[in-house]
Amino acid sequence: MAGPALRLLPPDAGDRGSQRCRLGPRALAALGLKLGSPVRICLPGGAALCAAWPRRDRAEGFLQLDTKCVSPWLVGRPCQGLSLGLGHLQPLSCVKLRRVRVRAVLETGAWGLGGESKGLTGELLKELLRGVYLCPGFVVELAAWPGLRLLEVTAVEPELEPGSTGFLGTRTRLEVVEVLRPEQFQSQGRDLRLGGLEQAASPLRELLSLPLRFPKALGRLGLPCPRGVLLLGPPGVGKTALLRALAHELEAPILEVSPAAIQGSRPGESEQKLRRLFEKAQGQAGPCLLFIDDMDSLFPRRAAAGNRPEDRLVAQLLTLMDNLDPWTQMLVVAASSRPEALEPALRRPGRFDREITINVPTMLQRQSILQAITSAMPLRADVYLSWLAEATSGYVGADLTALCREATLQLVRRSSKEPLDNKINFADFHEALRIVQPSCLRSSIGLTDFRPVQWDQIGGLDQVKLKLKQSIEWPVMYPEAFVRMGVTPIRGILLYGPPGCAKTTVVKAAASSCRCSFLSVSGADLFSPFVGDSEKALAQVFHQARAAAPSILFLDEIDSMLGSRSLDGTVDHSVKERVLSVLLNEMDGIGHSLAKGRDPERKILLPEGEQLEQSKMLEFQEVRNKDVIVVAATNRPDLLDDALLRPGRFDQIIFVPIPDAEARLSILRICTSKTPLDDVLLEELAAQTTGFTGADIQNLCKEAALLALQEDGFDAAAVKHGHFLKSLQNLKPSLTGQQLDFYHNLFSTVTRR
Repeated sequence: MAGPALRLLPPDAGDRGSQRCRLGPRALAALGLKLGSPVRICLPGGAALCAAWPRRDRAEGFLQLDTKCVSPWLVGRPCQGLSLGLGHLQPLSCVKLRRVRVRAVLETGAWGLGGESKGLTGELLKELLRGVYLCPGFVVELAAWPGLRLLEVTAVEPELEPGSTGFLGTRTRLEVVEVLRPEQFQSQGRDLRLGGLEQAASPLRELLSLPLRFPKALGRLGLPCPRGVLLLGPPGVGKTALLRALAHELEAPILEVSPAAIQGSRPGESEQKLRRLFEKAQGQAGPCLLFIDDMDSLFPRRAAAGNRPEDRLVAQLLTLMDNLDPWTQMLVVAASSRPEALEPALRRPGRFDREITINVPTMLQRQSILQAITSAMPLRADVYLSWLAEATSGYVGADLTALCREATLQLVRRSSKEPLDNKINFADFHEALRIVQPSCLRSSIGLTDFRPVQWDQIGGLDQVKLKLKQSIEWPVMYPEAFVRMGVTPIRGILLYGPPGCAKTTVVKAAASSCRCSFLSVSGADLFSPFVGDSEKALAQVFHQARAAAPSILFLDEIDSMLGSRSLDGTVDHSVKERVLSVLLNEMDGIGHSLAKGRDPERKILLPEGEQLEQSKMLEFQEVRNKDVIVVAATNRPDLLDDALLRPGRFDQIIFVPIPDAEARLSILRICTSKTPLDDVLLEELAAQTTGFTGADIQNLCKEAALLALQEDGFDAAAVKHGHFLKSLQNLKPSLTGQQLDFYHNLFSTVTRR
């Protein structure tokens, strides 16, 4: 029932605080309303509960509204100049309430609502609410008592059926369950509780509110309302939750449909279900949202032959979208995590006009999400959400929810042994981090989990450690310094040197120290017997690394993955050369977001100081979260293509040498830190192990311990110096002098800073 348009006017001076809405006689008769009957009025951003009343001048086409009892989002917002239809007005039935629970919003320094005055206060509030229609979730604005601003209805008894409201009687019991300050109410009552989604919520709210707020204004301008919106983003980022929250905020009905509800077993059944769904949405009174989830599984790219059932369903959707009335108040919203699989014809203007991308949350967004999730959780003071936000790179909203759930389960398990412990501590979250991994890396190519390594567990290599800290740690831990100095973070690092010199270990230590996501890929993970699969796998690896940024992509034994293009003009279309081409293109694209979307960046007008501060924070956050650093390790850098070694791809080429005497002593101390020793001269052993790599020294310590068990039996108490000397006689350095000369000569000609 659309009916004639009603222009919203401010209430009369005598109607302020009366909860009255004044209509013309014909509008009252069309709705079946009597004098004082309750009515619900749907407004942009919420709804209002009012008592129907005739206009004094009996004029039609106008609506005067007093917002005494409204949705939380409408508190303090003027409702004037809008144009509503009769479909926005819903007559309600009325019941007498037995019990009402409210939250009171008091000005700072106002009188209390507890202690001995609790009963008296309840009677006063009952008197203030007498004759007011109430509904759970609505807020009543009060001006009759100094200091008392708002009362939010949290629950009523009996529970109200849809299409009904309640009022207080003489025996109604009123309870004040909580007292809030105005700033607390603004942060709790009007928050969507969707931390980190504010950037995507703003354009989506604007699109959803157009058919409701300006249904005729766009028509007068000659512009039709948008027909479709496409939400894009990885699984679990909150596409569906965001739409549901905004639909609830705008009081707009939403029809949700999944692929299983549309797909039919018989030819033509799916198309028939889709047509009925559009008819049902268009038959709604007022604006309506039609939400299609997992759109890529229903409407994929059409095949060349065009005879698949999915192709017919795509054609049906195109026809339905094109046949929509330009002034319709129905909006089609679809969500997809694979936009490249969608039919391109759907993504043109006139069908899905706007595409809104929700990316993997950044560090500040993760902190906002964690604050929203843990707002009702009992946390100890040692739980720092900022640290958790840094440690959860690559986690989406669903992953963070699972993380908090697992931390709660840790508390439940511990409470069975320690009944007095009823708060979640940092150890619970630390254990949950070990169990819950980011979903974007669960099905990834390569290895994502590794045993954390600390810098002090690596002996020697001080210069290599410093260069890695400058290249990996500093851009992540100190982004403001990089922005201030105008330094661009390094894109790639190549570690080369003899085997067994801890190239892989130092990369793991760098990933552990800066709490980045770590993705390790070898040639066995990439190569496939099928043409094109290796190149596709490498592109997918980079896609996953960008989704989990900041991250470290480690290409171990890179010389076995890539080929070097010949300089003599011969053509060799090998798999390695095609993989090299993909790697060159992907490294040139590092630093770009996973999906920017088509919306231009929105700028919010703020005071000059706040705008400058927000600009700096966003710039630091961008440096902090866009880092995908490619680290490669090889024993044969001479086999790599020259185009890969230029600055801009592998900016740093670092030689990892064999340990010197001081480094060998440090390695011996680390390897024997857990071994009981008896008069072992580590300095002498360090001098006698010239040419040994770190792996050789570790093997020496292991052989000495096994020799002690062999000679002294399994009751041996310690390893003696003689055991090391005997083991040293049977072990030789794994590297020859010729190999060392090769690396030193290569170092002098290839390495650069």
